[in-house]
Amino acid sequence: MAQELAAKNPLVRKENGHIDLLAAAGGVRGIAESILPGLVFLVAFTLTRDLTVALVGSVAMAAVFLVARLVQRTPLTQALAGIVGVALSAFLAMKTGKAEDYYTVGFYTNAGYILAMVVSIAVRWPVLGLLFGYARNEGTRWRQQPERLRAYRVATWILVGVMGARLAVQLPLYFAGQVDALGAMRLIMGVPLYAFGLWIAWLVSRPAADVPAASD
Repeated sequence: MAQELAAKNPLVRKENGHIDLLAAAGGVRGIAESILPGLVFLVAFTLTRDLTVALVGSVAMAAVFLVARLVQRTPLTQALAGIVGVALSAFLAMKTGKAEDYYTVGFYTNAGYILAMVVSIAVRWPVLGLLFGYARNEGTRWRQQPERLRAYRVATWILVGVMGARLAVQLPLYFAGQVDALGAMRLIMGVPLYAFGLWIAWLVSRPAADVPAASD
């Protein structure tokens, strides 16, 4: 199971040895699919204060990405996941009549990722070991090396920290009904913060051979 997950890893290294963060985020299209539906919702609601208009705009944007992939016959996984997530978020917000409930799906998803990563650390199969190990051509051999296992556990804790920070900042805004601030924080702490955390985790977990020697 672990080997299968590693083999499907989308992470690749650039010529300079660093992780390709753009590819890790799904490329320009993947980033747009992640950001724009939420951005449309935030802008539309901020300008009109009309929940229906904001929700329709958000779902329509997600649908555009799905149709574009269908027309171009490119993989649908990310677009399908995106439109399902947006549609569910819109349904919850429409059902309660509260704009802030548009963001509740994200809270549960974030908490789920945190739980999965903590469990992976506890059972000595840290998620970032699987992802980074494949990108570094280590496979899963790192599990037999205490220092590499420790490095990947630390790296995974870094992403746990990133996702924990999201909840720590955004939940108080949700409970306070601060929709505009919540939407802005969701965008800022989304792909940009994830990419930064992934980059730091990559650097922290580098094998000794990848660390540049100190100059005299």
